[in-house]
Amino acid sequence: MGTTLFTSCSFPWSWRFHHQLVPCSHLLAYSSQESGISRAKATAEPRESGYLRGENEKSSGFLKRRSVLVSGISMLPSAVFGYQGEGLAAVKQGLLAGRIPGLSQPDEEGWRTYRRPDDKSGGHGVGWSPIIPYAFVVPQDWEEVPVSIADLGGTEIDLRFASSKEGRLFVIVAPVLRFADNLGGNASIELIGPPEKVINAFGPEVIGENVEGRVQSINVAEHSGRMYYQYELEPPHVLITATAAGNRLYLFAVTGSGLQWKRHYKDLKRIAESFRVV
Repeated sequence: MGTTLFTSCSFPWSWRFHHQLVPCSHLLAYSSQESGISRAKATAEPRESGYLRGENEKSSGFLKRRSVLVSGISMLPSAVFGYQGEGLAAVKQGLLAGRIPGLSQPDEEGWRTYRRPDDKSGGHGVGWSPIIPYAFVVPQDWEEVPVSIADLGGTEIDLRFASSKEGRLFVIVAPVLRFADNLGGNASIELIGPPEKVINAFGPEVIGENVEGRVQSINVAEHSGRMYYQYELEPPHVLITATAAGNRLYLFAVTGSGLQWKRHYKDLKRIAESFRVV
């Protein structure tokens, strides 16, 4: 087993990060200093906007998050689920838009693995750069939900899944050139920014609200040499995993109602932490 590392730093937010263990080869848990930190949580319900609420705020959101990220680009150096990574140059992209079956058969626990099919087109049509496949696991009753070019979440919504019992998830895959023009064709999440900058910039795209006071925890996990930022927000209840590969940013969001969160948090957490770019 790999060595687990922990570090801490202080962020200018009015909430406290909590240490959480993530099964991976390396782990850094971010936490704020004890002094001067308010534990009060926002109680107002978010307005009906953002990817999570089904509205498209890209027109203003991309300009804002570009200005946030470009000013603070981090200059750090840069097969899961039974699938072998093909490498950036070997990725093939078909021209078949829409739904293509990508679910495995259930395992002994009743969980299935979804892997983005190689023949699925990039974005919602021809003209997008290839998307490096990703994978995650879901319980047996989760099913893919159709995504079309008319999706109110915008064309960056690459996939939706849902379970009437447990909750729903979606995957946002967006070109990194929308946020910074100096990341090249093999971007990493570290180059886009540190965890707090990424959630401040992209969290509003998911929940439709400023994330200040809503982030309950931040973890950084490494799997097969790739870094993943993992966040838990409340309210609304949502788990977000962020990473980058090739020239794309990946945001994997898992959410549920208050009752679903209470009853199925363990499964929702397992889904969120299973996301990998393969």
